[in-house]
Amino acid sequence: MTQALVTTRVESGVGIMELSRPEKFNSLSTDVMRGIDAALTAFESDRNVRAILLRAQGKNFCTGADLAEVKSYRGNRDQVAHFIEYGHGVLKRLEASTLPVIGVVQGLALAGGLELMMACDVIFAARSARMGDQHARYGLIPGWGGSQRLPQIVGVRRALDLLFSARWLSADDALAVGLVNYVCEDDTVQAEAYAYAKALTAKSRSGLALMKRLARQGDDMALSNALNFEAALVVDAIRSDDVSEGLAAFEGRREPIFP
Repeated sequence: MTQALVTTRVESGVGIMELSRPEKFNSLSTDVMRGIDAALTAFESDRNVRAILLRAQGKNFCTGADLAEVKSYRGNRDQVAHFIEYGHGVLKRLEASTLPVIGVVQGLALAGGLELMMACDVIFAARSARMGDQHARYGLIPGWGGSQRLPQIVGVRRALDLLFSARWLSADDALAVGLVNYVCEDDTVQAEAYAYAKALTAKSRSGLALMKRLARQGDDMALSNALNFEAALVVDAIRSDDVSEGLAAFEGRREPIFP
């Protein structure tokens, strides 16, 4: 069941993870989250995978949590807690993955879909895409990190406006506030996102992992502590085999080849 909801394959070093529930607007059930979790495990353990592309089948990226499942749990606090905590854990795993995660958004990315999108590292959006947090419209609150990641990305005042109003942003508006990185034409967004991910496969896997770790963990530290954290990691990283190859390539005026 999980395999049918999240499909995976590897193409030229890019691990492609695809939400495969278009008839349900790719809504996030526990089984979908299990599929994402399993895909992460498979890609991270495969040395041939250097980047992850997270995308979705159909017209929409993801319209949020599976509300039928949420409704079935409402009377049982333990089930609600498990649903929320498991989703939190999967998105934390995505955010903390040693691999760069490139998200591709088409159609709607709403509520839980926005939360999933924000856990990615770099976002490509189709020009016609629309995204926002809808929880306030239905008396709900974000349950998978939206109330925390959104202020970090766009600032507290702008985040509160988006949370309170439940309004949707166009792709261009999302680009303007830093919620996405690139806006592409609808018919090219998938190819452009894949090309970006494929370009990362030529870079040092360990180097990209350390950059991501520094940026993600350092964001939660005071600047002085984050700078010390960076210095400590660089001292060891600069002695690595990948850096030796990079410096040799620079001196030889050739492109480096990382194992």
